[in-house]
Amino acid sequence: MRLFLIFVILCGFYNEAYGKGSLDIDMKLKALNKPALKTIKSTDGDIIDCIDIYKQHAFDHPALRNHKIQMKPSVEFGTKKTTTIPYNGSSEQITSQVWSKSGNCPMGTIPVRRVRREDISRASSPSEFGRKTPHRYSFLDNALQHKGNFNITAEKINQAQPRLRSEAFIVALGYNFVGAQSDINIWNPSRVEASDYSTAQIWLVGGLSDTFESVEAGWMVNPAVFGDSRTRLFISWTRDAYTKTGCINLLCAGFVQTSQKFALGATVEPVSSASSTQYDITVSVFLDPNSGNWWLTCANNVMGYWPGTLFTYLKHSATAVQWGGEVHSPNVILKKPHTTTSMGSGQWASYLWAEACYHTNIRIKDYSMQLKYPKYLSEYADEYECYSTKLHRKTYMSEPHFYFGGPGRNSRCP
Repeated sequence: MRLFLIFVILCGFYNEAYGKGSLDIDMKLKALNKPALKTIKSTDGDIIDCIDIYKQHAFDHPALRNHKIQMKPSVEFGTKKTTTIPYNGSSEQITSQVWSKSGNCPMGTIPVRRVRREDISRASSPSEFGRKTPHRYSFLDNALQHKGNFNITAEKINQAQPRLRSEAFIVALGYNFVGAQSDINIWNPSRVEASDYSTAQIWLVGGLSDTFESVEAGWMVNPAVFGDSRTRLFISWTRDAYTKTGCINLLCAGFVQTSQKFALGATVEPVSSASSTQYDITVSVFLDPNSGNWWLTCANNVMGYWPGTLFTYLKHSATAVQWGGEVHSPNVILKKPHTTTSMGSGQWASYLWAEACYHTNIRIKDYSMQLKYPKYLSEYADEYECYSTKLHRKTYMSEPHFYFGGPGRNSRCP
């Protein structure tokens, strides 16, 4: 009898602990995987669901319940550019994704990568799935008071922030930015540990250091979210320094997708290889002056927008634009042993074209409404011995080319 009672008690504990967790996962899956009008099985293992554009997850956000979709920007953003390639190298633009070789989504739908139960199970909890950890940018407080070039120091970047990210970037500060873009070199980093992620991206940021708002886009390798080490298209956003809001891709309500051709979180191929053809993707983010929405364009394909109603500081402009990369890991910045996760190509920035990851055709738009390269840029890396940067210009104040990345743990970064 005593053994029976112990068995019943243990079963009760199990059901309370694991039954609730399973229920939470079920609820999360239901919220993320909307009913599909068509399903496409990609050769890379992904399942792409074609979702009714009016029933996408974005409209589960309280601020967007009565939102009317803006199907296209109200103005042309002038993202056409003169391609500038250093060292007489060659590059090719990515114009499609792997899944699109297996089919396409019909008009009136958007392609959404299906989330699997095991994807959510890898997160610390269903509510944390696809979310970034809180962050802090102390230099933003100065950017609200000054304009132009800044001396970006470790103290300004890292003051009182959780040490879970190692970043390497250039930043334009202090002006009212209403757009930015670059060609982001696509690589598949040689090593990304299971609990880490590695990105190459653009950030547009506004607000105060500990409550900043941000919209971000580029590519990432994130085994914890996607279950593999493939290079994938990603976006991210927050309105409170990732304390309670925001996520990557469509894993929380917020970003409104309008494109039927590209899927956020889907694989991007081909990738670059050393001393060979380089592949890149043009990523542009611009504020629509009439609607207040931040529009995203990838590979000249209008993806959709972050509604202006999500934000306070970013409703009118950004005060900082960053180009570079990020490694997120519990084993960065003063942690030993350091993570082996690499950034960019995994090669040092000083190796330059066809070896290191790059941003080229770097552009900003301010209230002058002219698309131009930024003259004043500051260069920064959290851990120069692990991930490095190289801002390259042929002459003073000429067209900037930016290289970044590194191997992570090495003899100088133990």
